Amino acid sequence: MRHLKLLLAAVFILLPALCPAADDGYGYPVPGPYASTILGTPNQFKAELPAEIPMKRIVLDVIPDIQKPDVFFYDEGLRFTAVFQKQKAPLVFLIPGTGANDRAPRLQPIMKQLYKAGYHVIALPNPTHPNFIISGSRSHVPGDLAEDAADIYTALEKVMKEVKEDIEVSDFSLAGYSLGGTQAAFVAKLDEERKSFNFRRVLMINPAVSLHGSVSQIEALLDKIPGGPRKIRAFFNSIINKFTEFYRIGDFIAINDEFLYAVYKTHLLNQDEAGGLIALAFRISSAGMIFASDVMANGGYIVPKNRVLEKNDPLGDYFQVGVHLSFLQYFDEYFYPYFQKKRPGLTREALIEAESLRSIEEYLKSSKKFGVMTNENDFILSRADLDYLRSLFGERTKVYPSGGHLGNLEYKENMAYIADFFRFVEKQGGTTP
Repeated sequence: MRHLKLLLAAVFILLPALCPAADDGYGYPVPGPYASTILGTPNQFKAELPAEIPMKRIVLDVIPDIQKPDVFFYDEGLRFTAVFQKQKAPLVFLIPGTGANDRAPRLQPIMKQLYKAGYHVIALPNPTHPNFIISGSRSHVPGDLAEDAADIYTALEKVMKEVKEDIEVSDFSLAGYSLGGTQAAFVAKLDEERKSFNFRRVLMINPAVSLHGSVSQIEALLDKIPGGPRKIRAFFNSIINKFTEFYRIGDFIAINDEFLYAVYKTHLLNQDEAGGLIALAFRISSAGMIFASDVMANGGYIVPKNRVLEKNDPLGDYFQVGVHLSFLQYFDEYFYPYFQKKRPGLTREALIEAESLRSIEEYLKSSKKFGVMTNENDFILSRADLDYLRSLFGERTKVYPSGGHLGNLEYKENMAYIADFFRFVEKQGGTTP
């Protein structure tokens, strides 16, 4: 347990720490992309949000007759989290980022902000989260934006059918962050055909332009650790040893702000180690995704084909294999062959293009319901990606000067922007900008 706590601490301490904000009129105080991504927003700079909101958990059988192996005995159905107003109100669906569930920490402030502003809110897991892979995906192979969007859409239709007697909804909107922001674009496009919701507004928060491109940016962070990606286990152990010894000699009572600040002051981690920890956290999330997909699809990738896993079977070896697999290996060795078999003649390059916003560029350019909120130093975007977003969405693109990847999400100005984005049409007398 202590090792797990120390790893979590390590993941939350990336250099540099708090510094004075740049003189750009934006008051978010953490300029570095890695530091802001992990440290987030200091409490004194956060928006004032309700301490508690009346959240409820909804569990549904979204896809009938799914056969779940005994190893997933705990999964009783696709999980949603909802918070409802007592009166008629607009509703916003939320899609979190890679590997996140319906109550992910990044979701909480958005739900509170929208609830405070008078909205119903329903959140669901990302299609890369094991719960969605097991109970919400038809293929059980996540990563294809069009297929994932169809699964998300079905889930949203099912949950609305479940709650339609409990709430009154005036209209629907959609938001997502990180991978969920990219997926939101594809869900909205599908809605133009099915028209179950007729989304009024769609906000994409720190989206990836290309899934393959953004993952490549993250994976590249491992290249700078000693020995590169093949030495993840040694890197992990070295970091744990560093933190264990520092914790012991410092006579700390808990892993808290005092401990984190002490680590920062002593420069216990260098910049390469900081980047490596970001990539390692991503690998841990990917390992869960790969395992769930492989078992549900009987893919034979890390679990031998046709092996039946029971609920008490040890899974540590599978986790170790999963952590040592990059998402790019998953793409080349598992994901691409799966879709090439389904779509004869599909090239690797065509699949990479399909998993990007460029594949639906004309739709995004023509629809005025979209907005993008991102940061100048978001490291999942290349400079070309950021220029592309500005070119594609024009004035509908809000780019903050700092914040890394979602680090400034809870900053008061960002929270206000989110609420104002969904109120904008109402302020304009019903016309979309």
